[in-house]
Parts: sequence; structure tokens; C-alpha cells
Amino acid sequence: MKISFLFPGQGSQKPGLLNDLPAGTPVQNVIASANKTLNESVYNNHSKEALYSTKSVQISLLTAGVGAFKAFEAAGVKPDFVAGHSVGVFSAAVAAGVIDYQDALKVVSYRGELMERAYPKGYGMGVVLGMTEDTLKSIVSQHYEETNPVFISNKNAPDQITLSGALPGVQRILNVARQNGARCASFLNVSTPSHCPLLSSVSEELSELLRDIPFYKPLIPYAGNRGARLLFDPVDIRQDLAESVSSAVQWHDASTVLYENGTRLFIEMPPGNVLSRLAAKAFHEARVMSVAENGFDDCVFIAKRERLKS
Repeated sequence: MKISFLFPGQGSQKPGLLNDLPAGTPVQNVIASANKTLNESVYNNHSKEALYSTKSVQISLLTAGVGAFKAFEAAGVKPDFVAGHSVGVFSAAVAAGVIDYQDALKVVSYRGELMERAYPKGYGMGVVLGMTEDTLKSIVSQHYEETNPVFISNKNAPDQITLSGALPGVQRILNVARQNGARCASFLNVSTPSHCPLLSSVSEELSELLRDIPFYKPLIPYAGNRGARLLFDPVDIRQDLAESVSSAVQWHDASTVLYENGTRLFIEMPPGNVLSRLAAKAFHEARVMSVAENGFDDCVFIAKRERLKS
């Protein structure tokens, strides 16, 4: 049996999320490394007040993902594949051995700053459930306004599509989607218009920054956000990290690639459970767990047991 680790993105954060990481030296080492790199306590970034900042959210999610991965590694559980949603790609890249954690932390911190600076207010994301991508694209096209632009951003499932753009525009599309039969249409807990052309300038600056950072051949196959395929060349992964912030996340297709390559146990890293729920709905023959819902020890136990059976 093959195992995939899933690293959640923005929207999965909650106050105090770093306190829920597994106890032990591996996590303590990640926290110490974060404190040294940031020149402050990383715990300053996971309070309720701090999490209003995109930069703090992304620092906290990266640290949580890498800390959990190191704990699994120390417990003797290594995944066959890794994939991250949105900023979760950086945790996945660290887990794959493509980029060092300290370098990833510097990039993610800068990424958050760039996103906040580009659109400090008035922009965000929404999600539509129970409607196909084609139908939602048609609605967006019919109701698009230059003054309040809206774009299709992520395909999380065939009937779960996100929108990014100006808040009045997003609200308008959510209202029309409800009127046209969407099961649910609501705003997400994200304060920037992620994964759409509005953040093209952020991708360009990230590309420049990433050129000066060492990248290594992945030790674990990495599933990309943009093209929804396994990436083995560090150049391709560098491009995925830079451009995913302004490109739609093809999450459903990426997780399908993991399943088609033999994954039968998906484990979502903290603090999220959305990715594991999406996998459970999409892949009925796979076992799906999350550290947030099942606990670290149970995830380790099941992973080791399934390894022995295969």
C-alpha cells in the first residue's frame, strides 16, 4: 500500500494551532529553527489576532506541516508521495527534500507580505458547492465586471470550485450561483485573491527570489498544484512554487494522480481536515485520515500496520 501526505493551505488555520503538534524533539527542532530564522518566536504568529495576517497564517501552516512531517519521519513513517494545497506546497516541497525548511520559511514569509501588500483590503475568496466548473465559469463570464473582477481559482472537487477577486464581485457571483441551484455558496476565511491572475506580480517576485535558493532532486515524488502531475525535476517544482499563487489549484486532479499511482492511505497533516474529507468523498477504496481528527498516534499506527500488510 502506498501512502500520501497531504498538506493543507490557507483557510485551515485556527488560533493556537502550533500547540497541537506532536510532542517530542523533532517538532521542538522545527520550532527552534523557525525562531532562529524569524528572529522571534514563531508562536507569535498563531494567536487569534496574528492570524488576521496572511503572512502569519502562512508561517504557521508551513511550520505545522513540516513539524508534523518530521514527527512522522522520526516515528518511522515515510510517505510515497506528497502534495500541498496552496501554501501547503512549501511544506510538501520541504518534506520531499527539494528545499530546506529555513529557506522555505523565508520565502513563505515574503510571499505573505507580497500578497498582503498587493491587496491589503477589499479582496478575498469564496467557494461554491454543488455546481460544476463549466456552469460556474459561465456564470462568472456572464456577470464579470472590470471594476470588481472575479476569477475561477481552485478545483477542489468536481462540484467544489472556488472564486477569487474583489469582494463585491465575489458576493455577486455567490448570489447568482445560489439562485442557479448551488448547494452552498459562501466566503472563505482568506483575505487575498489567491490563485488568480490578480497575483501575477507576486509570482514574478517569487520567481526572482527562488532563483537564488538551492533546490534539490526530490526524495519523495511531489504532486504539483498547477499541472496536477508528479514532478521530479527541481526546476519544475521551483516553478510550481512560484506560479501556484497566481494559478488555479487543480487539487482534485492532483489527488486523483496520487490515487492512480497506488495511494490507498491519505493522511492530512495538521491543522486541516478539508483535504482528507475531499479524498474520502472521491476515493471510496482508499483509507483517509487526518492528524487533526484521528490524532498523530493513531495515524502512525495505521500507517505502520498497512505497510506490514502490503
